[in-house]
Amino acid sequence: MKIGIIGGTGGMGKGFALRWCLKHDVLIGSRDSQRASDAASEYVSIAKESHGGIGGTIAGKDNVSVAEQSDVLILAIPYENIDSICSELLGKIKDSCTVISPIVPMVKTETGFEFIPIKEGKPFAHQMVQKYMKNKSKLVSAFHVISEKKLVDPKLALDYDIFVCGDDKESLDVVNGLISEIKGLRAIFLGSGALAYLAEMSTPLLLNAMIKNKMKNPGIKIL
Repeated sequence: MKIGIIGGTGGMGKGFALRWCLKHDVLIGSRDSQRASDAASEYVSIAKESHGGIGGTIAGKDNVSVAEQSDVLILAIPYENIDSICSELLGKIKDSCTVISPIVPMVKTETGFEFIPIKEGKPFAHQMVQKYMKNKSKLVSAFHVISEKKLVDPKLALDYDIFVCGDDKESLDVVNGLISEIKGLRAIFLGSGALAYLAEMSTPLLLNAMIKNKMKNPGIKIL
């Protein structure tokens, strides 16, 4: 598959590229195509050194090109940028493209990390992204509680559960397959996209637990 990552020059994009390039063609997206290309070259070098070789590719392109060419598109973007980025890109994707939202609407206050939809009465991320989808059922929410610092080390085995929410079986199967390709991750289905706020809320919960209890890059595992 061609897996596009909008915001691919960030930590999450780097981690996914290094893991999924073993089997897939990964497209790193950025508003600046040169920045994306430079990041892709860096990721290829790291991936080949870590894995001894890769079966796929990593390339960098502008966001529009990535959106148009991807079979799976990951929105590794901030909550506050959803409207500007999704309004520009999601009308250009293939009808068959599965879109993944790992976006978390949260803010750090004196109390700790808080969930913006509860604190400020705003929509949760899945709702906002879905507004711009041609086929709204192709949106899947996942990867909210993964540690970027651990993800970017392709030699490091992970041991996390990933909450998944969505409405289209084919898209859910695609996302579950990608989760299973990263050693140590397990997909846990929570329900339809209408329940994606539950997955999104798990991030501020985890961060507050980490800070208050002096944990280092924790994840969530259901036993």
